Amino acid sequence: MSALACANFCVAMLGAACLIFTILTDTRPPSRQAQEKSLALLRRWLSPEQAAQYNSKEQFDVIGSDTGTRYRIRRGDITNIDQLDSAGDKVCAWCFVPEGNLAAGDCMLAQKIALETFEAKVLAIANRSEGNVWRRLSPDELPVPQIGG
Repeated sequence: MSALACANFCVAMLGAACLIFTILTDTRPPSRQAQEKSLALLRRWLSPEQAAQYNSKEQFDVIGSDTGTRYRIRRGDITNIDQLDSAGDKVCAWCFVPEGNLAAGDCMLAQKIALETFEAKVLAIANRSEGNVWRRLSPDELPVPQIGG
């Protein structure tokens, strides 16, 4: 692993630890100020392309770390992740959120970090929807990681 990749991983884990600390220590619904701060933090973590997407449509795309699959995270904190095909069309929706009363920006940041860092593990606990039915996939239905990809 390169030094830059190692540093990026460490920063991602620090961000995740901060989110977990927030979840465990605060049970109140997020205030307007908390919502604004969470969106400011999210914007600092977005790539320039993701920031442009978010500024335009309040959504941004991420690439899964294990399969290379593209996901779109829409503003929100639940049922806000779409899996996209190569043409950019929605294949299905995914739902996974950190526990607690997080502001939307913090939730979206946690989802971004999860998909970009440990995609297969998070999809193993997520719920998937193809239409109006949500369900957890069995292990043999989960996306297969790309080797050397």
